[in-house]
Amino acid sequence: MKKIKVALIGNPNSGKSTLFNALTGLSQKVANFPGVTVEKKTGTCRLKTPEGEPVTAECIDLPGTYSLYPKTIDEQIPFRSLCDPSGKVPDAVVVVAEGTNLKRSLFLCSQVIDLKIPVVLVVNMMDIVNYRGIRIDLLKLSEKLGVKVIPAIARKGIGVKELKEALAGTLPVPETEFIDTAGFAPLVVGTLREKLGLKSNYAAFQLANNVEFITRFAPGEMGKQDVRDLLKQHQFDGTQQQARETLERYKVITLLMKECVKTETKQQRPFWSRRLDDILTHRFWGYIVFLSVLFLIFQAIFSWAAYPMEFIDWTFASAGGYLQEALPEGVLNDLIVNGILAGLAGIIIFIPQIAILFAFIALLEDTGYMARVSFIMDRVMRRYGLSGRSVIPLIGGVACAVPSILSTRTIQSFKQRIITIMVIPLMSCSARLPVYTLIISMIIPTDPVWGVINRQGLVLMAMYLIGFFAAIGAAAFMKWFVRARDRDFFVMELPLYRVPRWRNLGMTIIEKVKIFLFDAGKIIIAISIILWFLSSRGPGERYESLKVQAEQLKATDESAPGLRELQSLQLEASYAGKMGKWMEPVIAPLGFDWKIGIALVTSFAAREVFVGTMSTIYSAGSHAGTERTVREKMMAEVNPVTGGPRYTVAVGWSLMLFYAFALQCMSTIAVVRRETGGWKWPAIQFVYLSALAYLASLLAYQGLS
Repeated sequence: MKKIKVALIGNPNSGKSTLFNALTGLSQKVANFPGVTVEKKTGTCRLKTPEGEPVTAECIDLPGTYSLYPKTIDEQIPFRSLCDPSGKVPDAVVVVAEGTNLKRSLFLCSQVIDLKIPVVLVVNMMDIVNYRGIRIDLLKLSEKLGVKVIPAIARKGIGVKELKEALAGTLPVPETEFIDTAGFAPLVVGTLREKLGLKSNYAAFQLANNVEFITRFAPGEMGKQDVRDLLKQHQFDGTQQQARETLERYKVITLLMKECVKTETKQQRPFWSRRLDDILTHRFWGYIVFLSVLFLIFQAIFSWAAYPMEFIDWTFASAGGYLQEALPEGVLNDLIVNGILAGLAGIIIFIPQIAILFAFIALLEDTGYMARVSFIMDRVMRRYGLSGRSVIPLIGGVACAVPSILSTRTIQSFKQRIITIMVIPLMSCSARLPVYTLIISMIIPTDPVWGVINRQGLVLMAMYLIGFFAAIGAAAFMKWFVRARDRDFFVMELPLYRVPRWRNLGMTIIEKVKIFLFDAGKIIIAISIILWFLSSRGPGERYESLKVQAEQLKATDESAPGLRELQSLQLEASYAGKMGKWMEPVIAPLGFDWKIGIALVTSFAAREVFVGTMSTIYSAGSHAGTERTVREKMMAEVNPVTGGPRYTVAVGWSLMLFYAFALQCMSTIAVVRRETGGWKWPAIQFVYLSALAYLASLLAYQGLS
């Protein structure tokens, strides 16, 4: 079977990722580009040649860019992918152009054409083009560019079939050059092309301008230092050459637009769109609308997810009771019921809430509202040492800190980028959601406010707002200590409002749930099994004596009132109990006992491990017929000092605030080290967040007790 490699490239908000989803469907995977922690999406697409021969196309969704001149780390990827001197370039490039901004898109397209790579130009959003009275002569445009041009409405799947047919056929290499870049620096371009065996003059010109972004040269006569020496010898000024190229390209593009594009009516946004923007980006009403949207999201997370969560909780509790009765008594029974099943319950129960959260995030992004949020929040961010470009990473932190930290690469200012990285973990990510919902369900009553407003949803929203205001406060503090003179300017184009693409929305939910279920799930199951072992084994004679007494009493009377106390003492004498007891003096002022201490340690692997850990700990030593959920077991826990419940309102708030601030995520620490190039910033981040978490928990517990 024939295999080809296809790269999709385009300006931000051109519909490139929508077209990628239409081509690849669910056959996608996410990884990092070689050598850099920039996320890339790849997928496969099945094609057929005109002769019926099957073709497999590996599609790569390159980061959005306006040109092949990288100004941020993300923009280095398209350059490296298409201008690699080692010759590992795609077999074809699909340039996705926004039809209403064709002139700007043609700049990037013309650069790719001059690289002499087979190109297909997809003019997207043709429905909006027609609505605005813009007429594009696609045949003439194709003739002038020397490439295949396909009209498309990617969000409706229109044009996808034609694109697949074009990719499956034989795409010609553009013959003529859009502009003559060799004439700008003939000796430099000629030497590089000859000695490196490059396919085009423009590939040599690009290499001369961006040699520092080339990570690897093919074995040959020249290396990076040789190129530097050549540029110095011929006094090649990259800044001047780029400016010259830009002017020349836009001269040709302007003439091309006059020939191929006609506007019959005045281009303007619809009246309702402008009126909506007046409200959503208003200095006052914009924030009110945003808070109302947040209120709706958190109300839905509790209200809509309640029934499926209760069903999942009841199912696992019943399954545990059934398996404990059905399986022969022994180590295997204990491992399956109190180790593996208890850990699984701590994962799967939160799928409804995770799905609802990501559904709303995807919906807001798809409709174009998230861009408006970034716009209005820019006014706030600049007062606290952050850039408008910090808004999207911070909002993304509600989903996960790791990709959000990677997305700070679009921030050109070192100071603003470092501050953004340092405060992103304060945004409550989806991994904290299981912790919040478990604790809130125990300490906050379910009766609604005014008969309709979910009280638990209000508290959940408060936790997310606490994280946001903490991030703003930390940024304001850090701007006085992080020294840098560079500045970043935030310029963005508000995308059009669009009806959500329900298919893409469903794919996003499935993808995010899979990541939560399998990536975090593997860690949770592994830790659950380790905890089961540590909590079912113990040192010395005391543990064995308690175990024998508990087994004898259980054999005599499973409902004996002293059985629970014996099992609790047995757990306390286990290896896990010893570890927790060692930590208890440090965390006792926060209202935490040794069981919570164990969960604090294990959840450093991933915050959501807290629930699986508590489920395993409270299942250890349990006996048949106890079909209770982890929430019910925790609510039944008695504080031996006060004689009242262990999880009071004071303990609950203390625990939630600790998780709101503490950096309990080894993946975040790893990616911060990678992005900052050392251990200095992750160490500072870990220390200040740990201190903030401890202080906030201490004040909450002592103040509410």
